Amino acid sequence: MMTAERQEKLVALCQELIRRQSYSGEEDKVVSSIKEAFKEFGFDDWFVDGYGNIIGHIKGKQPGKKILFDGHIDTVPVADDSKWQHAPFAAEIVDGRIYGRGASDMKGAVSAMIAAAAFFARDTNRDFAGDIYVSGVVHEECFEGIAARMISEAVKPDYVVIGEASELNLKRGQRGRAEIVVETFGKPAHSANPDKGINAVYKMAGLIEQIRKLDTTSMPVLGKGILELTDIKSTPYPGASVVPEYCRATYDRRLLVGETKESVLAPIQQLISQMEQADADFKAKVSYAVGVEKCHTGETIEGERFFPGWLYDEQDEFVQAACQGLKAAGINPEITQYSFCTNGSHYAGEKGIKTIGFGPSRENLAHTIDEYIEIEHLVKGAEGFYGIMKSVLKPE
Repeated sequence: MMTAERQEKLVALCQELIRRQSYSGEEDKVVSSIKEAFKEFGFDDWFVDGYGNIIGHIKGKQPGKKILFDGHIDTVPVADDSKWQHAPFAAEIVDGRIYGRGASDMKGAVSAMIAAAAFFARDTNRDFAGDIYVSGVVHEECFEGIAARMISEAVKPDYVVIGEASELNLKRGQRGRAEIVVETFGKPAHSANPDKGINAVYKMAGLIEQIRKLDTTSMPVLGKGILELTDIKSTPYPGASVVPEYCRATYDRRLLVGETKESVLAPIQQLISQMEQADADFKAKVSYAVGVEKCHTGETIEGERFFPGWLYDEQDEFVQAACQGLKAAGINPEITQYSFCTNGSHYAGEKGIKTIGFGPSRENLAHTIDEYIEIEHLVKGAEGFYGIMKSVLKPE
């Protein structure tokens, strides 16, 4: 399947995408490169939606299921390129590795998806049952799954393959995450006369101690639903000689399957109600953080930071079909789960679409200085995607 010529084309595409800097909200240049790739690789059609996601399509000659290969094209920024031994947007090849921001997370996987879809269509003369879609998703680093909502609405896939790095293993789930905001409200006063005010930080301190006593849920495979304080701020700041009238604490909550927006906040809301009944001066509220970002199309993307968890049984028909396809491609994957959040939070967690994860490279290379992908992994990733297509889209 992967001839020397095909490997060369795949590597060149990966380099091209890495060279197109594409921080979240600035993905327009890499979208242009992917358009050219869809054209060069013989995709039937493609479109860019309102958020700026780009979706390519190859149609089989026989009716069947729609399978979507999902890869985000935004990257985290490079804080200081002087710390990089290999320039972050040069896509240098050294000792069998392609270096650059996004090489592992996840332009390598996007390149492998595009190439695999094209090679599979060519090798089968499009005589397969169904439709193949490849998406280049924006703003994933800010909102796991929010931009993907527009893709699933347009495509309505039956199956989704998340291409996040998995070390060529097959992922059947992940914990989700939520960003919870807790606020307390006080009354300002001169700090020389603190009894005239209500110190919102003291109120927050009491609430934090109670939240620490809460037990979160747990489940087999995914483990514990962590609730961890990540920052705290008071107003006014700096607060010289002023009793703070407001305090805001942020919590990172790792979500398990079946947890809802309401069920996650309920224990904290109950604590607040109890403390308000016990203390007439105590006023607080809990909610989810809301993110608002500008897309490269000019549209605004907005959403609560609540990204559900998901998990499929190891014997699920799609999990097993994907596993068989990988084995046929010479890959012997471990069936496991992601340790981080992905666009699967939308496809599987929100929409209930059958979803698995598979991608080249190691998970711990994302966001690192001198990020890279091994060419051997890149090629194996393409072969794995090809194998999944072959297994899932075979005629009945």
